[in-house]
Amino acid sequence: MAYKLSLTSTSITHLQIPKSHTHFLQPTPILPSSSSPSTKLQRSNLNSLRKSSVCINSLKQETLQNPTVTPLTSSNKLVLVIGGTGGVGQLVVASLLDRDVKLRLLLRNPEKATTLFGEQEDEKLQVVKGDTRNSEDLDPSMFEGVTHVICCTGTTAFPSRRWDGDNTPERVDWEGVRNLVSALPRSLSRIILVSSVGVTKSNELPWSIMNLFGVLKYKKMGEDFVINSGLPYTIIRPGRLTDGPYTSYDLNTLLKATAGERRAVVIGQGDKLVGEVSRLVVAEACVQALDIDFTEGQIYEINSVPGDGPGSDTEKWKELFKGAQLQ
Repeated sequence: MAYKLSLTSTSITHLQIPKSHTHFLQPTPILPSSSSPSTKLQRSNLNSLRKSSVCINSLKQETLQNPTVTPLTSSNKLVLVIGGTGGVGQLVVASLLDRDVKLRLLLRNPEKATTLFGEQEDEKLQVVKGDTRNSEDLDPSMFEGVTHVICCTGTTAFPSRRWDGDNTPERVDWEGVRNLVSALPRSLSRIILVSSVGVTKSNELPWSIMNLFGVLKYKKMGEDFVINSGLPYTIIRPGRLTDGPYTSYDLNTLLKATAGERRAVVIGQGDKLVGEVSRLVVAEACVQALDIDFTEGQIYEINSVPGDGPGSDTEKWKELFKGAQLQ
Protein backbone atom coordinates (compact mmCIF):
# COMPACT_ATOMS: atom_id res chain seq x y z
CA MET A 1 0.00 0.00 0.00
CA ALA A 2 3.06 2.26 -0.26
CA TYR A 3 4.97 3.49 -3.23
CA LYS A 4 8.70 4.16 -3.16
CA LEU A 5 10.86 6.01 -5.62
CA SER A 6 14.62 5.73 -5.27
CA LEU A 7 16.66 7.70 -7.76
CA THR A 8 20.29 8.12 -8.41
CA SER A 9 20.42 11.47 -10.15
CA THR A 10 18.84 13.89 -7.70
CA SER A 11 19.32 14.50 -4.00
CA ILE A 12 17.30 16.85 -1.85
CA THR A 13 20.40 18.87 -1.12
CA HIS A 14 24.12 18.43 -0.91
CA LEU A 15 25.43 21.20 1.31
CA GLN A 16 26.55 19.59 4.54
CA ILE A 17 27.48 20.22 8.14
CA PRO A 18 28.04 17.40 10.63
CA LYS A 19 24.91 15.70 11.95
CA SER A 20 22.46 18.25 10.53
CA HIS A 21 20.01 17.86 7.70
CA THR A 22 18.09 20.45 5.71
CA HIS A 23 16.86 21.33 2.22
CA PHE A 24 17.44 23.59 -0.74
CA LEU A 25 16.64 26.56 1.47
CA GLN A 26 16.84 30.08 0.22
CA PRO A 27 17.71 32.72 2.73
CA THR A 28 16.06 35.48 0.82
CA PRO A 29 15.04 37.73 3.74
CA ILE A 30 11.50 38.73 4.67
CA LEU A 31 10.12 42.17 5.20
CA PRO A 32 6.73 42.12 6.89
CA SER A 33 4.17 44.37 5.27
CA SER A 34 2.99 47.61 6.83
CA SER A 35 0.44 48.60 4.22
CA SER A 36 -2.75 48.10 6.27
CA PRO A 37 -3.35 48.39 10.02
CA SER A 38 -6.26 45.96 9.75
CA THR A 39 -3.92 43.21 8.70
CA LYS A 40 -1.48 43.98 11.54
CA LEU A 41 1.48 43.76 9.15
CA GLN A 42 4.72 44.61 10.89
CA ARG A 43 8.20 45.57 9.73
CA SER A 44 11.47 44.65 11.38
CA ASN A 45 15.02 45.66 10.48
CA LEU A 46 17.90 43.30 11.21
CA ASN A 47 21.37 43.19 9.75
CA SER A 48 20.63 40.35 7.32
CA LEU A 49 21.78 41.65 3.94
CA ARG A 50 25.22 40.12 4.35
CA LYS A 51 23.71 36.73 5.22
CA SER A 52 21.40 36.96 2.23
CA SER A 53 24.24 37.49 -0.20
CA VAL A 54 26.06 34.40 1.07
CA CYS A 55 22.90 32.27 0.93
CA ILE A 56 21.85 33.41 -2.52
CA ASN A 57 25.27 32.51 -3.87
CA SER A 58 24.91 29.07 -2.30
CA LEU A 59 21.54 28.59 -3.96
CA LYS A 60 22.88 29.60 -7.35
CA GLN A 61 25.62 27.01 -6.99
CA GLU A 62 23.11 24.33 -6.00
CA THR A 63 20.80 25.17 -8.92
CA LEU A 64 23.67 24.61 -11.33
CA GLN A 65 24.46 21.27 -9.73
CA ASN A 66 20.80 20.20 -9.52
CA PRO A 67 19.23 21.11 -12.89
CA THR A 68 16.19 18.85 -12.35
CA VAL A 69 14.58 21.27 -9.88
CA THR A 70 11.13 22.17 -11.20
CA PRO A 71 9.96 25.63 -10.08
CA LEU A 72 6.31 26.18 -9.23
CA THR A 73 4.41 28.66 -11.35
CA SER A 74 3.96 31.73 -9.19
CA SER A 75 1.96 34.14 -11.39
CA ASN A 76 -1.30 34.45 -9.47
CA LYS A 77 -0.50 32.40 -6.41
CA LEU A 78 -0.46 33.78 -2.86
CA VAL A 79 0.34 31.08 -0.30
CA LEU A 80 -0.48 31.57 3.37
CA VAL A 81 1.74 29.49 5.64
CA ILE A 82 0.65 28.75 9.20
CA GLY A 83 3.44 27.61 11.52
CA GLY A 84 6.08 29.07 9.23
CA THR A 85 8.80 29.30 11.87
CA GLY A 86 8.45 25.69 13.06
CA GLY A 87 10.55 22.71 12.07
CA VAL A 88 8.65 21.91 8.86
CA GLY A 89 7.20 25.37 8.28
CA GLN A 90 10.50 27.19 7.95
CA LEU A 91 11.55 24.74 5.24
CA VAL A 92 8.25 25.28 3.42
CA VAL A 93 8.72 29.05 3.54
CA ALA A 94 12.30 28.92 2.31
CA SER A 95 11.37 26.57 -0.53
CA LEU A 96 8.54 28.81 -1.72
CA LEU A 97 10.72 31.91 -1.50
CA ASP A 98 13.29 30.13 -3.62
CA ARG A 99 10.58 29.51 -6.23
CA ASP A 100 9.48 33.18 -6.19
CA VAL A 101 6.02 32.30 -4.90
CA LYS A 102 4.33 35.16 -3.08
CA LEU A 103 3.92 34.39 0.61
CA ARG A 104 2.09 35.53 3.69
CA LEU A 105 2.93 34.19 7.14
CA LEU A 106 0.50 34.12 10.04
CA LEU A 107 2.62 34.12 13.19
CA ARG A 108 2.20 34.70 16.90
CA ASN A 109 5.61 36.38 16.96
CA PRO A 110 6.46 38.15 13.68
CA GLU A 111 9.96 39.00 14.91
CA LYS A 112 10.88 35.32 14.66
CA ALA A 113 10.33 35.48 10.92
CA THR A 114 12.88 38.25 10.51
CA THR A 115 15.36 36.36 12.66
CA LEU A 116 15.00 33.27 10.47
CA PHE A 117 14.57 34.74 7.00
CA GLY A 118 15.93 38.27 7.22
CA GLU A 119 14.26 41.11 5.32
CA GLN A 120 11.98 40.66 2.33
CA GLU A 121 10.15 42.94 -0.05
CA ASP A 122 6.44 43.36 0.59
CA GLU A 123 5.56 41.94 -2.82
CA LYS A 124 7.31 38.69 -1.95
CA LEU A 125 6.45 38.08 1.67
CA GLN A 126 4.23 39.64 4.31
CA VAL A 127 4.01 38.73 7.97
CA VAL A 128 0.69 38.97 9.79
CA LYS A 129 0.45 38.80 13.56
CA GLY A 130 -2.17 36.34 14.79
CA ASP A 131 -2.84 33.14 16.69
CA THR A 132 -5.06 30.41 15.26
CA ARG A 133 -5.95 29.31 18.79
CA ASN A 134 -7.90 32.55 19.19
CA SER A 135 -10.66 32.95 16.61
CA GLU A 136 -10.91 36.68 17.30
CA ASP A 137 -7.34 37.07 15.98
CA LEU A 138 -8.34 35.86 12.52
CA ASP A 139 -9.56 39.00 10.81
CA PRO A 140 -10.89 38.41 7.27
CA SER A 141 -8.40 40.94 5.91
CA MET A 142 -5.59 38.51 6.74
CA PHE A 143 -6.86 36.16 4.05
CA GLU A 144 -7.48 38.70 1.27
CA GLY A 145 -5.99 37.44 -1.99
CA VAL A 146 -4.86 34.10 -0.51
CA THR A 147 -5.13 31.27 -3.03
CA HIS A 148 -3.44 28.42 -1.13
CA VAL A 149 -2.77 27.56 2.52
CA ILE A 150 -0.17 25.27 4.08
CA CYS A 151 -0.84 24.56 7.74
CA CYS A 152 2.05 22.90 9.56
CA THR A 153 1.37 23.90 13.15
CA GLY A 154 1.97 21.42 15.93
CA THR A 155 3.26 20.78 19.41
CA THR A 156 4.75 17.86 21.32
CA ALA A 157 2.78 14.68 21.99
CA PHE A 158 3.80 14.65 25.65
CA PRO A 159 3.90 17.50 28.18
CA SER A 160 6.97 19.66 27.64
CA ARG A 161 8.08 23.27 27.73
CA ARG A 162 6.40 23.70 24.35
CA TRP A 163 3.07 23.29 26.13
CA ASP A 164 3.70 26.52 28.03
CA GLY A 165 1.16 29.23 27.27
CA ASP A 166 -1.67 26.79 26.56
CA ASN A 167 0.15 25.29 23.58
CA THR A 168 -1.38 21.83 24.01
CA PRO A 169 -2.47 19.40 21.26
CA GLU A 170 -6.11 20.24 21.89
CA ARG A 171 -5.52 23.95 21.46
CA VAL A 172 -3.12 23.68 18.50
CA ASP A 173 -4.14 20.60 16.51
CA TRP A 174 -7.88 20.83 17.05
CA GLU A 175 -9.03 24.31 18.05
CA GLY A 176 -6.36 26.09 16.01
CA VAL A 177 -7.12 24.11 12.86
CA ARG A 178 -10.88 24.53 13.36
CA ASN A 179 -10.56 28.30 13.81
CA LEU A 180 -8.30 28.64 10.79
CA VAL A 181 -10.47 26.60 8.44
CA SER A 182 -13.60 28.43 9.59
CA ALA A 183 -12.00 31.77 8.68
CA LEU A 184 -10.63 30.79 5.25
CA PRO A 185 -12.28 32.17 2.10
CA ARG A 186 -14.46 29.74 0.16
CA SER A 187 -12.56 30.71 -3.01
CA LEU A 188 -9.43 28.93 -1.76
CA SER A 189 -7.72 26.70 -4.33
CA ARG A 190 -6.20 24.30 -1.79
CA ILE A 191 -5.34 23.83 1.86
CA ILE A 192 -2.46 21.48 2.71
CA LEU A 193 -2.64 20.17 6.28
CA VAL A 194 0.29 18.43 7.95
CA SER A 195 -1.04 15.80 10.36
CA SER A 196 0.51 12.49 11.51
CA VAL A 197 0.53 8.79 10.77
CA GLY A 198 -1.46 6.73 13.26
CA VAL A 199 -4.38 9.13 13.65
CA THR A 200 -6.87 6.40 12.75
CA LYS A 201 -5.27 3.92 15.17
CA SER A 202 -5.02 5.92 18.37
CA ASN A 203 -6.40 3.03 20.42
CA GLU A 204 -3.89 0.50 19.07
CA LEU A 205 -0.27 -0.09 20.08
CA PRO A 206 2.11 1.63 19.62
CA TRP A 207 -0.10 4.57 18.71
CA SER A 208 -2.03 4.44 21.98
CA ILE A 209 1.18 5.33 23.81
CA MET A 210 1.78 8.33 21.59
CA ASN A 211 -1.86 9.32 22.13
CA LEU A 212 -1.74 9.26 25.95
CA PHE A 213 -2.34 13.02 26.00
CA GLY A 214 -4.61 13.08 22.96
CA VAL A 215 -2.32 14.32 20.20
CA LEU A 216 -3.53 11.78 17.62
CA LYS A 217 -7.15 12.24 18.61
CA TYR A 218 -6.94 16.00 18.18
CA LYS A 219 -5.05 15.75 14.88
CA LYS A 220 -7.75 13.45 13.55
CA MET A 221 -10.42 15.91 14.67
CA GLY A 222 -8.55 18.62 12.79
CA GLU A 223 -8.36 16.41 9.69
CA ASP A 224 -12.08 15.67 9.83
CA PHE A 225 -12.91 19.36 10.11
CA VAL A 226 -10.84 20.11 7.01
CA ILE A 227 -12.43 17.23 5.08
CA ASN A 228 -15.95 18.32 6.00
CA SER A 229 -15.32 22.02 5.36
CA GLY A 230 -16.01 21.84 1.65
CA LEU A 231 -12.60 23.36 0.89
CA PRO A 232 -10.26 21.59 -1.55
CA TYR A 233 -7.65 19.87 0.59
CA THR A 234 -4.65 17.58 0.71
CA ILE A 235 -3.55 16.00 4.00
CA ILE A 236 0.05 14.91 4.55
CA ARG A 237 0.64 12.44 7.40
CA PRO A 238 4.36 12.18 8.17
CA GLY A 239 5.99 9.47 10.22
CA ARG A 240 8.25 10.35 13.12
CA LEU A 241 10.01 13.56 12.14
CA THR A 242 13.80 13.57 11.81
CA ASP A 243 16.42 16.11 10.67
CA GLY A 244 16.02 19.15 12.87
CA PRO A 245 14.10 21.07 13.87
CA TYR A 246 16.43 23.99 13.23
CA THR A 247 14.18 26.62 14.72
CA SER A 248 17.05 28.49 16.37
CA TYR A 249 19.12 28.80 13.19
CA ASP A 250 19.11 31.44 10.50
CA LEU A 251 18.93 30.43 6.85
CA ASN A 252 22.62 30.92 6.30
CA THR A 253 23.15 28.00 8.68
CA LEU A 254 20.21 26.00 7.37
CA LEU A 255 21.59 26.11 3.85
CA LYS A 256 24.63 24.17 4.96
CA ALA A 257 22.60 21.24 6.18
CA THR A 258 21.71 18.12 4.23
CA ALA A 259 19.03 15.45 4.15
CA GLY A 260 21.68 12.87 4.94
CA GLU A 261 21.01 9.36 3.69
CA ARG A 262 17.21 9.39 4.11
CA ARG A 263 16.31 10.91 0.74
CA ALA A 264 14.28 8.12 -0.87
CA VAL A 265 10.57 8.74 -0.36
CA VAL A 266 7.85 6.23 0.50
CA ILE A 267 4.23 7.36 0.14
CA GLY A 268 1.19 5.32 1.12
CA GLN A 269 -2.50 5.62 1.87
CA GLY A 270 -4.80 4.01 4.41
CA ASP A 271 -2.67 4.84 7.48
CA LYS A 272 -0.49 1.76 7.07
CA LEU A 273 3.00 3.24 7.08
CA VAL A 274 5.19 3.06 10.18
CA GLY A 275 8.56 4.76 10.21
CA GLU A 276 10.44 8.02 10.07
CA VAL A 277 10.61 10.91 7.65
CA SER A 278 12.91 13.86 7.17
CA ARG A 279 11.33 17.24 7.77
CA LEU A 280 12.88 18.22 4.46
CA VAL A 281 10.84 15.57 2.66
CA VAL A 282 7.62 16.63 4.41
CA ALA A 283 8.16 20.26 3.43
CA GLU A 284 8.80 19.33 -0.19
CA ALA A 285 5.71 17.10 -0.28
CA CYS A 286 3.59 20.06 0.87
CA VAL A 287 5.04 22.37 -1.75
CA GLN A 288 4.68 19.83 -4.55
CA ALA A 289 1.07 18.98 -3.64
CA LEU A 290 0.04 22.61 -4.15
CA ASP A 291 0.12 22.27 -7.93
CA ILE A 292 -0.55 18.57 -8.53
CA ASP A 293 -4.26 18.50 -9.30
CA PHE A 294 -4.91 14.85 -8.53
CA THR A 295 -3.69 15.22 -4.95
CA GLU A 296 -6.84 17.23 -4.16
CA GLY A 297 -9.13 15.39 -1.76
CA GLN A 298 -6.40 12.87 -0.91
CA ILE A 299 -4.65 11.81 2.30
CA TYR A 300 -1.07 10.55 2.06
CA GLU A 301 1.26 8.99 4.61
CA ILE A 302 4.94 9.70 3.97
CA ASN A 303 8.25 8.22 5.14
CA SER A 304 11.82 8.61 3.97
CA VAL A 305 14.43 5.87 3.84
CA PRO A 306 18.11 5.62 2.91
CA GLY A 307 18.74 6.17 -0.77
CA ASP A 308 18.49 8.83 -3.44
CA GLY A 309 15.13 10.54 -3.77
CA PRO A 310 13.06 12.81 -6.00
CA GLY A 311 14.56 16.06 -4.77
CA SER A 312 12.44 18.88 -6.20
CA ASP A 313 11.51 17.17 -9.45
CA THR A 314 7.74 17.58 -9.87
CA GLU A 315 7.39 14.70 -12.33
CA LYS A 316 8.98 12.30 -9.88
CA TRP A 317 6.69 13.54 -7.10
CA LYS A 318 3.71 13.01 -9.36
CA GLU A 319 4.85 9.43 -9.84
CA LEU A 320 5.11 8.95 -6.09
CA PHE A 321 1.68 10.40 -5.32
CA LYS A 322 0.01 8.56 -8.19
CA GLY A 323 1.69 5.29 -7.28
CA ALA A 324 0.31 5.49 -3.74
CA GLN A 325 -3.22 5.96 -5.08
CA LEU A 326 -2.92 2.94 -7.36
CA GLN A 327 -2.03 0.51 -4.57
